Amino acid sequence: MSKTLSSYLRQYLEYLEIEKGRSQMTIRNYEFYLQRFIEWAKDPAADAISSEIIRQYRLYLNRLEDGRGNGTLKKNTQNYHLIALRSFLKYLARNDVQTLPAEKIELAKQGSRDVAFLDAPDLSRLLDAPDRTDAPKIIKVRDRAILELFFSTGLRVSELANLRKEHINLDRDEFTVRGKGDKTRVVFISHQAKHSLKAYLDMREDERPFLFLRHDRAASGADVIGPITPRSIERLVHRYAVFSGIPKHVTPHTLRHSFATDLLMNGADIRSVQSMLGHSSITTTQIYTHITNQQLRQVHEAFHDVRREGKKDDE
Repeated sequence: MSKTLSSYLRQYLEYLEIEKGRSQMTIRNYEFYLQRFIEWAKDPAADAISSEIIRQYRLYLNRLEDGRGNGTLKKNTQNYHLIALRSFLKYLARNDVQTLPAEKIELAKQGSRDVAFLDAPDLSRLLDAPDRTDAPKIIKVRDRAILELFFSTGLRVSELANLRKEHINLDRDEFTVRGKGDKTRVVFISHQAKHSLKAYLDMREDERPFLFLRHDRAASGADVIGPITPRSIERLVHRYAVFSGIPKHVTPHTLRHSFATDLLMNGADIRSVQSMLGHSSITTTQIYTHITNQQLRQVHEAFHDVRREGKKDDE
């Protein structure tokens, strides 16, 4: 009999860090998901994992409360658990540990994802919101630059928070960002985003390397108190959405969705959008395509049954 799953867990997590280049957040998530399975299954031997155990575990996940009062785990959360387990079993098999083949683990079927994005009027109000507050000038300018950069590039919140001044070349209107899985991609800066970024950087008198900083609102000069954090960015986006009277819950990812939707609705092809978002799989990008279905009505009206309509006009 092979060793128990827990005895392989630490080296697997180290493999994710060293060989796969996964972020610390991803590694923590995988550890959480795998520990949950190990505890539920009472730390079985690797070769004791069976299709029946997986079936029972999927049943357990499907009935598990999420702990936040929102009912049972969502299908995508259940799948995160199964993806982590599948990856773990693949690792064991590659290291000649006998266990259940990873492909035996099927993911739960999910319905279409609802993608929240901002229409043009809401987006304009959000981007203009910092200018309409009574915050210190440098905070207004910084926050406008953050919002404009989100909409111009489709960056993830962690990607934006990690930017340094050396990453940005305002003469080129583009820069390279390192995203999920340590993969790099090129993103492009719009004229408005470039203008807003330059205005913010011109106001900075510090030598800090970070592109965006936290400033002390209580200080007369809005003193620097460190690099801005993803959580701080999430709060400021939500605050400006509420201030703008936007009824939906708005997050940095809403701006990422708005970026992708804007491109597709204006004629961009999905492969290009996939590259700009940094998606490994086109399947991930396809969540946006149903948003552009409103364009199908225009196509239908323009091209369907044209011959009969023409005859009616002649009568």
